[in-house]
Amino acid sequence: MLRDPIVQRCLDGYQLGLPRIPISGRAGELLGRGTGSSLEFQEYRQYMPGDDIRHLDWAAYARSDQLMVRLYREEISPRTQVFVDTSRSMNTGEQAKPLVTRQLASLFTLLSARLGGQPQLIPLTDDVPLRSVGIDGLEQFYQMPFQAQGTLSELLERQAVPLKPQGLRIVISDFLFPHDPDKLVRMLAAGASVLWVIQILNEWEAKPTAVGGRRLIDAESGGELDLQIDARTVQTYLKRLNLLQTELQRNCRRVNATFVSLTAETGLESICRGELTAAAVLRAA
Repeated sequence: MLRDPIVQRCLDGYQLGLPRIPISGRAGELLGRGTGSSLEFQEYRQYMPGDDIRHLDWAAYARSDQLMVRLYREEISPRTQVFVDTSRSMNTGEQAKPLVTRQLASLFTLLSARLGGQPQLIPLTDDVPLRSVGIDGLEQFYQMPFQAQGTLSELLERQAVPLKPQGLRIVISDFLFPHDPDKLVRMLAAGASVLWVIQILNEWEAKPTAVGGRRLIDAESGGELDLQIDARTVQTYLKRLNLLQTELQRNCRRVNATFVSLTAETGLESICRGELTAAAVLRAA
Protein backbone atom coordinates (compact mmCIF):
# COMPACT_ATOMS: atom_id res chain seq x y z
CA MET A 1 0.00 0.00 0.00
CA LEU A 2 1.43 3.34 -1.01
CA ARG A 3 0.56 5.00 2.31
CA ASP A 4 1.46 2.09 4.61
CA PRO A 5 4.53 3.26 6.58
CA ILE A 6 5.65 -0.31 7.28
CA VAL A 7 5.60 -1.16 3.57
CA GLN A 8 7.47 2.08 2.84
CA ARG A 9 10.23 1.27 5.33
CA CYS A 10 10.67 -2.20 3.84
CA LEU A 11 10.58 -0.74 0.34
CA ASP A 12 13.48 1.54 1.23
CA GLY A 13 15.46 -1.20 2.97
CA TYR A 14 15.24 -4.15 0.57
CA GLN A 15 15.38 -5.23 -3.05
CA LEU A 16 14.23 -8.42 -4.75
CA GLY A 17 16.74 -11.23 -4.35
CA LEU A 18 17.03 -12.10 -8.04
CA PRO A 19 20.17 -13.59 -9.64
CA ARG A 20 22.39 -11.16 -11.52
CA ILE A 21 24.79 -11.34 -14.45
CA PRO A 22 28.44 -11.41 -13.31
CA ILE A 23 30.36 -8.12 -13.39
CA SER A 24 31.66 -8.92 -16.87
CA GLY A 25 28.10 -8.69 -18.16
CA ARG A 26 25.76 -5.74 -18.30
CA ALA A 27 25.41 -4.46 -14.75
CA GLY A 28 22.10 -4.89 -13.03
CA GLU A 29 20.38 -7.21 -15.49
CA LEU A 30 18.37 -10.09 -14.09
CA LEU A 31 18.69 -13.71 -15.07
CA GLY A 32 16.30 -16.62 -15.25
CA ARG A 33 16.69 -20.38 -15.64
CA GLY A 34 15.92 -20.51 -19.35
CA THR A 35 17.86 -19.40 -22.38
CA GLY A 36 17.66 -16.06 -24.13
CA SER A 37 19.94 -13.30 -25.33
CA SER A 38 21.97 -12.11 -22.35
CA LEU A 39 25.77 -12.10 -22.46
CA GLU A 40 26.33 -15.10 -20.22
CA PHE A 41 27.04 -18.25 -22.27
CA GLN A 42 25.19 -21.30 -21.02
CA GLU A 43 25.55 -24.25 -23.44
CA TYR A 44 25.52 -25.52 -27.02
CA ARG A 45 22.85 -27.37 -28.90
CA GLN A 46 22.45 -28.50 -32.50
CA TYR A 47 21.12 -25.91 -34.94
CA MET A 48 17.42 -26.15 -35.82
CA PRO A 49 15.60 -24.33 -38.64
CA GLY A 50 14.42 -20.96 -37.36
CA ASP A 51 17.33 -20.43 -34.94
CA ASP A 52 19.09 -17.08 -35.04
CA ILE A 53 22.10 -17.65 -37.33
CA ARG A 54 24.00 -14.96 -35.42
CA HIS A 55 24.38 -17.53 -32.64
CA LEU A 56 26.01 -20.17 -34.86
CA ASP A 57 29.41 -21.23 -33.57
CA TRP A 58 31.62 -21.73 -36.64
CA ALA A 59 34.54 -23.01 -34.57
CA ALA A 60 32.33 -25.81 -33.25
CA TYR A 61 31.21 -26.51 -36.83
CA ALA A 62 34.84 -26.81 -37.94
CA ARG A 63 35.56 -29.31 -35.15
CA SER A 64 32.45 -31.46 -35.43
CA ASP A 65 31.08 -30.81 -38.94
CA GLN A 66 27.74 -30.03 -37.24
CA LEU A 67 26.01 -26.68 -37.02
CA MET A 68 25.89 -25.72 -33.34
CA VAL A 69 24.10 -22.80 -31.69
CA ARG A 70 25.44 -20.99 -28.64
CA LEU A 71 22.71 -20.59 -26.00
CA TYR A 72 22.79 -17.74 -23.54
CA ARG A 73 21.14 -17.44 -20.20
CA GLU A 74 17.78 -15.72 -20.28
CA GLU A 75 17.37 -12.16 -19.13
CA ILE A 76 14.32 -11.42 -17.03
CA SER A 77 12.83 -8.18 -18.05
CA PRO A 78 11.29 -7.28 -14.70
CA ARG A 79 8.10 -9.15 -15.58
CA THR A 80 6.59 -9.98 -12.23
CA GLN A 81 3.30 -11.63 -11.36
CA VAL A 82 2.17 -11.72 -7.74
CA PHE A 83 -0.70 -14.15 -7.15
CA VAL A 84 -2.60 -13.69 -3.88
CA ASP A 85 -4.97 -16.22 -2.34
CA THR A 86 -8.12 -14.29 -1.38
CA SER A 87 -10.08 -17.26 -0.03
CA ARG A 88 -11.85 -17.03 3.31
CA SER A 89 -9.14 -18.98 5.10
CA MET A 90 -6.82 -16.00 4.58
CA ASN A 91 -9.02 -14.12 7.09
CA THR A 92 -8.67 -16.62 9.93
CA GLY A 93 -7.48 -15.51 13.37
CA GLU A 94 -7.09 -11.83 14.08
CA GLN A 95 -6.22 -9.22 11.44
CA ALA A 96 -2.51 -10.04 11.19
CA LYS A 97 -2.85 -12.68 8.46
CA PRO A 98 -4.84 -10.64 5.88
CA LEU A 99 -2.85 -7.50 6.73
CA VAL A 100 0.59 -9.08 6.23
CA THR A 101 -0.67 -10.80 3.08
CA ARG A 102 -1.68 -7.43 1.63
CA GLN A 103 1.53 -5.76 2.80
CA LEU A 104 3.76 -8.46 1.37
CA ALA A 105 1.96 -8.55 -1.98
CA SER A 106 2.21 -4.75 -2.22
CA LEU A 107 5.89 -4.80 -1.28
CA PHE A 108 6.76 -7.34 -3.97
CA THR A 109 4.78 -5.33 -6.52
CA LEU A 110 6.47 -2.03 -5.62
CA LEU A 111 9.97 -3.54 -5.50
CA SER A 112 9.45 -5.02 -8.95
CA ALA A 113 8.21 -1.68 -10.29
CA ARG A 114 11.47 -0.11 -9.12
CA LEU A 115 13.28 -2.38 -11.57
CA GLY A 116 11.49 -0.61 -14.39
CA GLY A 117 8.86 -3.23 -15.17
CA GLN A 118 5.08 -3.31 -15.02
CA PRO A 119 4.30 -5.88 -12.32
CA GLN A 120 0.91 -7.51 -12.04
CA LEU A 121 -0.74 -8.23 -8.71
CA ILE A 122 -3.45 -10.81 -9.36
CA PRO A 123 -5.95 -11.59 -6.57
CA LEU A 124 -7.23 -15.16 -6.88
CA THR A 125 -10.96 -14.47 -6.70
CA ASP A 126 -14.06 -16.29 -7.90
CA ASP A 127 -14.42 -13.82 -10.78
CA VAL A 128 -12.95 -15.39 -13.91
CA PRO A 129 -11.15 -14.12 -15.91
CA LEU A 130 -8.98 -12.93 -13.06
CA ARG A 131 -8.18 -9.23 -13.07
CA SER A 132 -4.75 -7.86 -12.31
CA VAL A 133 -4.02 -4.84 -10.13
CA GLY A 134 -1.30 -2.36 -11.03
CA ILE A 135 0.51 0.14 -8.85
CA ASP A 136 -2.42 2.52 -9.06
CA GLY A 137 -4.76 -0.15 -7.73
CA LEU A 138 -2.91 -1.06 -4.53
CA GLU A 139 -5.17 1.13 -2.38
CA GLN A 140 -8.21 -0.72 -3.74
CA PHE A 141 -6.47 -4.04 -3.18
CA TYR A 142 -6.19 -3.21 0.53
CA GLN A 143 -9.97 -2.82 0.65
CA MET A 144 -10.70 -6.03 -1.26
CA PRO A 145 -12.49 -8.62 0.92
CA PHE A 146 -10.92 -12.06 1.15
CA GLN A 147 -13.99 -14.17 0.52
CA ALA A 148 -13.27 -16.39 -2.49
CA GLN A 149 -14.65 -19.92 -2.24
CA GLY A 150 -12.51 -21.47 -4.97
CA THR A 151 -8.91 -22.58 -4.36
CA LEU A 152 -5.66 -22.00 -6.21
CA SER A 153 -5.58 -25.67 -7.15
CA GLU A 154 -9.06 -25.49 -8.68
CA LEU A 155 -8.20 -22.33 -10.64
CA LEU A 156 -5.07 -23.98 -12.04
CA GLU A 157 -7.06 -27.05 -13.06
CA ARG A 158 -9.47 -24.77 -14.93
CA GLN A 159 -6.51 -22.98 -16.55
CA ALA A 160 -7.93 -19.76 -15.15
CA VAL A 161 -4.62 -18.48 -13.74
CA PRO A 162 -2.85 -16.29 -16.35
CA LEU A 163 0.71 -17.59 -15.95
CA LYS A 164 3.03 -15.55 -18.16
CA PRO A 165 6.29 -17.23 -19.22
CA GLN A 166 9.85 -16.14 -18.49
CA GLY A 167 9.43 -13.93 -15.48
CA LEU A 168 9.29 -13.79 -11.71
CA ARG A 169 6.24 -15.58 -10.32
CA ILE A 170 5.28 -15.12 -6.66
CA VAL A 171 2.42 -17.06 -5.05
CA ILE A 172 1.11 -16.07 -1.60
CA SER A 173 -1.30 -18.42 0.18
CA ASP A 174 -1.73 -20.48 3.32
CA PHE A 175 -1.94 -23.62 1.10
CA LEU A 176 -4.43 -25.05 3.60
CA PHE A 177 -6.68 -26.48 0.92
CA PRO A 178 -6.83 -29.98 -0.58
CA HIS A 179 -4.10 -30.37 -3.19
CA ASP A 180 -1.26 -32.53 -4.44
CA PRO A 181 1.94 -30.54 -3.68
CA ASP A 182 3.85 -32.20 -6.53
CA LYS A 183 1.22 -31.36 -9.14
CA LEU A 184 0.55 -27.88 -7.72
CA VAL A 185 4.21 -26.82 -7.73
CA ARG A 186 4.83 -28.22 -11.22
CA MET A 187 1.88 -26.23 -12.58
CA LEU A 188 3.03 -23.07 -10.82
CA ALA A 189 6.61 -23.47 -12.06
CA ALA A 190 5.74 -24.15 -15.70
CA GLY A 191 7.41 -21.50 -17.85
CA ALA A 192 8.57 -19.36 -14.93
CA SER A 193 12.13 -18.08 -14.71
CA VAL A 194 11.89 -17.67 -10.94
CA LEU A 195 9.17 -19.05 -8.64
CA TRP A 196 8.70 -18.08 -4.99
CA VAL A 197 6.04 -19.96 -3.02
CA ILE A 198 5.14 -18.01 0.13
CA GLN A 199 3.01 -19.64 2.82
CA ILE A 200 1.39 -17.31 5.38
CA LEU A 201 -0.15 -18.78 8.53
CA ASN A 202 -1.47 -17.18 11.69
CA GLU A 203 -0.02 -18.16 15.06
CA TRP A 204 -2.81 -20.62 15.83
CA GLU A 205 -2.41 -22.35 12.46
CA ALA A 206 1.36 -22.54 12.86
CA LYS A 207 1.39 -23.72 16.47
CA PRO A 208 -1.97 -24.50 18.07
CA THR A 209 -2.38 -25.42 21.71
CA ALA A 210 -4.75 -27.74 23.53
CA VAL A 211 -7.88 -25.80 24.50
CA GLY A 212 -10.39 -28.56 25.18
CA GLY A 213 -13.77 -28.89 23.51
CA ARG A 214 -14.49 -26.41 20.75
CA ARG A 215 -16.90 -25.97 17.87
CA LEU A 216 -14.86 -25.42 14.71
CA ILE A 217 -16.30 -23.57 11.74
CA ASP A 218 -14.80 -24.18 8.29
CA ALA A 219 -13.82 -20.75 6.97
CA GLU A 220 -14.40 -21.89 3.39
CA SER A 221 -17.66 -23.86 3.57
CA GLY A 222 -19.18 -22.67 6.83
CA GLY A 223 -19.51 -26.28 7.99
CA GLU A 224 -19.33 -26.94 11.75
CA LEU A 225 -17.54 -29.64 13.72
CA ASP A 226 -17.44 -30.27 17.46
CA LEU A 227 -13.92 -31.38 18.35
CA GLN A 228 -11.91 -32.07 21.49
CA ILE A 229 -8.69 -30.12 20.88
CA ASP A 230 -6.36 -31.96 23.22
CA ALA A 231 -2.63 -32.71 23.05
CA ARG A 232 -3.21 -35.70 20.79
CA THR A 233 -5.32 -33.70 18.34
CA VAL A 234 -2.69 -30.96 18.24
CA GLN A 235 0.10 -33.46 17.56
CA THR A 236 -1.88 -35.04 14.73
CA TYR A 237 -2.50 -31.62 13.17
CA LEU A 238 1.15 -30.55 13.50
CA LYS A 239 2.29 -33.81 11.91
CA ARG A 240 0.03 -33.18 8.91
CA LEU A 241 1.11 -29.54 8.65
CA ASN A 242 4.78 -30.53 8.77
CA LEU A 243 4.19 -33.13 6.06
CA LEU A 244 2.51 -30.51 3.86
CA GLN A 245 5.36 -28.05 4.33
CA THR A 246 7.98 -30.73 3.73
CA GLU A 247 6.29 -31.77 0.48
CA LEU A 248 5.97 -28.17 -0.72
CA GLN A 249 9.62 -27.58 0.11
CA ARG A 250 10.78 -30.77 -1.58
CA ASN A 251 8.81 -30.17 -4.75
CA CYS A 252 9.93 -26.56 -4.94
CA ARG A 253 13.54 -27.72 -4.79
CA ARG A 254 12.88 -30.11 -7.67
CA VAL A 255 12.01 -27.19 -9.95
CA ASN A 256 14.58 -24.74 -8.51
CA ALA A 257 11.85 -22.75 -6.78
CA THR A 258 11.89 -21.28 -3.27
CA PHE A 259 9.40 -22.14 -0.54
CA VAL A 260 9.10 -20.02 2.60
CA SER A 261 6.62 -20.41 5.45
CA LEU A 262 5.81 -17.30 7.50
CA THR A 263 3.83 -16.52 10.65
CA ALA A 264 1.81 -13.35 10.16
CA GLU A 265 1.99 -12.11 13.75
CA THR A 266 5.77 -11.79 13.37
CA GLY A 267 5.10 -8.64 11.33
CA LEU A 268 6.28 -7.58 7.90
CA GLU A 269 9.54 -5.93 8.99
CA SER A 270 10.65 -8.95 11.00
CA ILE A 271 9.66 -11.28 8.17
CA CYS A 272 11.70 -9.28 5.65
CA ARG A 273 14.70 -9.11 7.99
CA GLY A 274 14.47 -12.79 8.91
CA GLU A 275 12.89 -15.50 6.77
CA LEU A 276 12.75 -13.69 3.43
CA THR A 277 16.36 -12.50 3.62
CA ALA A 278 17.55 -15.94 4.76
CA ALA A 279 15.76 -17.53 1.79
CA ALA A 280 17.34 -14.94 -0.58
CA VAL A 281 13.89 -13.76 -1.62
CA LEU A 282 14.98 -10.29 -0.45
CA ARG A 283 18.37 -8.70 0.01
CA ALA A 284 19.33 -5.54 1.83
CA ALA A 285 19.29 -2.49 -0.44
